[in-house]
Amino acid sequence: MKFLFIVQGEGRGHLTQAITVEEMLRRNGHEVVEVLVGKSNSRKLPGFFNRSIHAPVKRFISPNFLPTAANKRVNLSLSVAYNLLHVPVYFKSVCYIRERIKESGADMVINFYELLTGLTYLAFAPNVPYICIGHQYLFLHNDFIFPKKNRAGIEMLKFFTRMTSVGAKERLALSFSTMADDNRNRVRVVPPLLRQEVIVTESKVGDYIHGYMVNSGFGENVLEWHKNNPSVRMHFFWDKPDEPEIKKVDDTLTFQQIDDVEFLRRMAACKAYATTAGFESVCEAMYLGKPLMMVPAHIEQDCNAYDAARNGAGIVSEDFAMGDLLEFSKIYKPNRDFIRWVRSSERLLMYAIEHNAASSANMIRTIPTI
Repeated sequence: MKFLFIVQGEGRGHLTQAITVEEMLRRNGHEVVEVLVGKSNSRKLPGFFNRSIHAPVKRFISPNFLPTAANKRVNLSLSVAYNLLHVPVYFKSVCYIRERIKESGADMVINFYELLTGLTYLAFAPNVPYICIGHQYLFLHNDFIFPKKNRAGIEMLKFFTRMTSVGAKERLALSFSTMADDNRNRVRVVPPLLRQEVIVTESKVGDYIHGYMVNSGFGENVLEWHKNNPSVRMHFFWDKPDEPEIKKVDDTLTFQQIDDVEFLRRMAACKAYATTAGFESVCEAMYLGKPLMMVPAHIEQDCNAYDAARNGAGIVSEDFAMGDLLEFSKIYKPNRDFIRWVRSSERLLMYAIEHNAASSANMIRTIPTI
């Protein structure tokens, strides 16, 4: 079969998931004919994605979330206002997505949490069926447990998630642990999609803290803690275009632009991991047996961090208080069930994709459902 990918370009999680799914499809005799990636003025496409993906990559303008002035958490009101002003631009992107679905010759579309995919199917109902992949679809599962905070934000997150999947045949929800499927909400629970490089990487315990922050404003927290604890070695990755590739503060603290090869090498050899609670890197740390501290940057990451902590991954913090992480690392025990769950990902994912593909062969088109 021929597949078209549509990928949200925010952060690194959806990009690495797309790389992993393409590898699985290719191993099972399928082809990805094209990859469409959403872009914005505030983010650039990491070099590792173009190096790793085999299919041609095309870009389109997509909605994105803007950070606060401190560049830490998301500024929701500013993000809504900004994206409303750009609706005409996004409509052009919707028309472009519709055109690429038709011209690519794809038998099925796989959407990696890109909002404009759902809006394309809502507006035009293309004949090509599609499924969605992302951990966020677990938020639509009846049995998912949310943190007891910001109820309005959680409802907005669930609404946004539904809109990314309007008309989808099924939502494949990446989960830290096994759960029954929720057929009423068309949610099938599958394992996290870790890259083969992660699966084969040998983990060892080093003497430094490894880190990643989706918003570079958290760097101020790291610097402040470092001033009081200069002997603790730390190596952080960030997405800050106006900084050099590697910014060496001193002999024990370095900031580096995101590079997936170096990121994984550093992860495998670290003592502990601190992150802004993106799903993908949390899963990588769990698989490699690294104690971690999660500092959520928005409501979605609040949910990620809460769920990960419930599954024994690590601790949740309001800022990068590395002392708490070092204390936690003394009592941390890896979750072996998680490792077994991840190793079943290709079998379960390929079954889900091929099952949806087979059932869509004689599908009668209907009005898209939310």
